[in-house]
Amino acid sequence: MTATAGPERLAVTEPLRVAIIGNPNTGKTTLFNAMTGLRQRVGNFAGVTVERVEGGYRMPDGRRVAVLDLPGSYSLSAGSPDEQVALEVLLGRDEAHWRPHVVLVVADASHLERNLFLASQVCELGLPVVIALNQIDAATEQGIQIDVPALIHEIGVPIVPTIASRGEGIEPLKQAILIAAALPVPERRFTLPSDTAAALAPLQEQIERDGFSPSAAAMEALRLLSVTRGEAHLARVDELPRHLESTRDALRALGIAPERVEAEARYEWISGVLARSMVRRERTLRTFSDRLDAVALHRTGGPLLFLVVMALVFQAVFSWATPLQDVIEAVIATIGGTIGGWLPAGDLRSLVVDGVFAGVGSVLVFLPQIAFLFAFIGVLEQSGYMARAAFLMDRVMRRVGLHGKSFIPMLSGYACAVPGIMATRTISDPKDRLATIMVVPLMSCSARLPVYTLLIGAFVPALPLMPGLDLQGATMLAMYLLGTVTALAVAALFRATLLRGPVRPMILELPPYRWPSVRSLGVSVWQRCQLFLRRAGTVILSLSIVLWALATYPHATVDPTLPEAQRQEAQLGYSALGRFGHAIEPVVRPLGYDWKIGVSIVASFAAREVFVSTMGTIYGVGDKEEAALVDRLRAERGADGALVYTPLIAVGLMVFYVYALMCISTIAVTVREAGGGRIGWRWAAIQFGYMLALAYGAAWLVIVVGRAMGYAA
Repeated sequence: MTATAGPERLAVTEPLRVAIIGNPNTGKTTLFNAMTGLRQRVGNFAGVTVERVEGGYRMPDGRRVAVLDLPGSYSLSAGSPDEQVALEVLLGRDEAHWRPHVVLVVADASHLERNLFLASQVCELGLPVVIALNQIDAATEQGIQIDVPALIHEIGVPIVPTIASRGEGIEPLKQAILIAAALPVPERRFTLPSDTAAALAPLQEQIERDGFSPSAAAMEALRLLSVTRGEAHLARVDELPRHLESTRDALRALGIAPERVEAEARYEWISGVLARSMVRRERTLRTFSDRLDAVALHRTGGPLLFLVVMALVFQAVFSWATPLQDVIEAVIATIGGTIGGWLPAGDLRSLVVDGVFAGVGSVLVFLPQIAFLFAFIGVLEQSGYMARAAFLMDRVMRRVGLHGKSFIPMLSGYACAVPGIMATRTISDPKDRLATIMVVPLMSCSARLPVYTLLIGAFVPALPLMPGLDLQGATMLAMYLLGTVTALAVAALFRATLLRGPVRPMILELPPYRWPSVRSLGVSVWQRCQLFLRRAGTVILSLSIVLWALATYPHATVDPTLPEAQRQEAQLGYSALGRFGHAIEPVVRPLGYDWKIGVSIVASFAAREVFVSTMGTIYGVGDKEEAALVDRLRAERGADGALVYTPLIAVGLMVFYVYALMCISTIAVTVREAGGGRIGWRWAAIQFGYMLALAYGAAWLVIVVGRAMGYAA
């Protein structure tokens, strides 16, 4: 469908298609989760690394509703990939996706003036519109009273007050969407001065020739006045740039600044609307958010509070998840042993027990840690504290040459580097954005968590350090801090050399504190756990089977009188995997590693979690005692009888994984976000190379310094 045809007539059997759009921090995703629950799927828009989340629900009468959560946008300026995707979907110009029947605009009731700018643009696209007046409770707390019927009269579309975090207003909102689908489409509610409208008329006519409806063409013509060179022109008329420049010249001749026309026209109308429909009382008492910010944003207390919060998070991730981890480990061992008992001794039994269960099972046991980490990150984001953390870090970021907004993508990197890199699209300066892309993978992502948890659990004692924090939690925190501090140092180096340029000030809106939605949080954690399980069931499973085969074949002829442990070692050494491992052992030996660790490191270049599954496969092949992987690592000895794994080796390995870029997905998204083509590959190569050199050098330094201090390696 094109933008000329207006809204489609909905067949009775066809699902009603709804697109949700709104500013960041309006509770848009929380509202989407409240409407769709677990009936969602996550992917990317075709051709771009912009996340697409789709879901759906059924009305009481059985009618199906398909919902698309569009990227957060402050306007339809199409100045970023997020905004361009949103505008193309709404105009029906995204050939890989449907055009909605109804657009749901989520507006923050506490910041209506800014939010109505986007809403006014959407109302001119020729589609039915519903506005969800979200966080109405926060607005009331701030002394804001909104006359909803008056606001409906002013804007001309259905408006429903909601509190998405508590699920309030969801059913009336669903009914409003059904009603809006049958209403006439809204139109522009303000008029431009006659001379401005006359100057814009030729440009609007050119845009209509490319299939835009008159209303959408009027919106696009007004939008294009402030578009900078190099940004997207959605109209594909060859003569458009010439007509656009002629329009700008005509406006300048009238003494009008073209880049200010849209903002002045829309905000003048918005001011009148709010004057007639909203009352703001002067606040005499500090709000709950004000009182919390007095501590959270304190120059000294704020950073200390942030550090305490992070310490508690990682201690909880390690200690709270341990009982669940033990249960999963016992279940996997029981299932593996039961199935192994049904199968006759031989390669098939070894494949199932030693390849699949020892490989994939060794990673699945870390699912509780992954879930807890994402839950805590979700709480920090939904509560509004994450924005405060970015504000606190702005001073630090500016000292290393980064924009304060860089901290949000970097903090997102704790969960996964891929969305962290994608989040850099909110950074307008290209050099700031590229510098942030280059260091986001240094933030310890959830894929490193299984590696840290395995090594810390095996070799770091749980010695109490202070109430609520022991040595294991402190070690985990140290790994995350090491990556963060290094990321800042490397960013400073990039900004002082390859990406030199001025640092722009940060303007950041702090959302009010709010209780996270349990439902929305649960949906988000479940989605991320699904992605982890999907990877365990595909990439890790496939690699585990391949590694099992490499560790099993060719079969060695071993003296049956030798002890079991020696026969296993001889088989591994004779196998294809053993031969490869011994070939690369000279490269990793300076780090104190044997060939088995070297093989696990090489295998984990596909994904960091594969390190654990590879160790599980290697130590599971031929293991008649079916000992836990942690116990096998503690007991492993080399040919000279010395322990292969010591606390020093464990620390060196963790430091290696703090720095090494072992994620094909991260490399792919860096290529695309850094410019694509040769330019993108060049920056990805620089990123991979410097991180590998840093990993090897830092791990070597740990071993050298540790030995000098008398620790065994």
